[in-house]
Amino acid sequence: MVVRNAERLRAVEDVVAQLRGELDALGVALPSLRVDPVSAAGGSAAYPLVDLGCCNLDTAMRLVAVLGQSR
Repeated sequence: MVVRNAERLRAVEDVVAQLRGELDALGVALPSLRVDPVSAAGGSAAYPLVDLGCCNLDTAMRLVAVLGQSR
C-alpha cells in the first residue's frame, strides 16, 4: 500500500492524538507532544516525525513508572 504525503501527515496527526489520549489516561502529560513542524512542512516529507518534546522531572518519573508497569 502506497501512503501519499497527505495521508502520512494525517496518519501522524492521528497517532499524536492517540498517544496523547493514551498518556492522559495513564496520568502522563507531555505538554510539547506534537507533529514535528519541520519534517511536516510543505508536504514534501516522506515521513513526518512525532516530536515528544520536553518534560519536567516529575513527568519523566511518571512516564518511567507507567512504562515499567507494562512489563
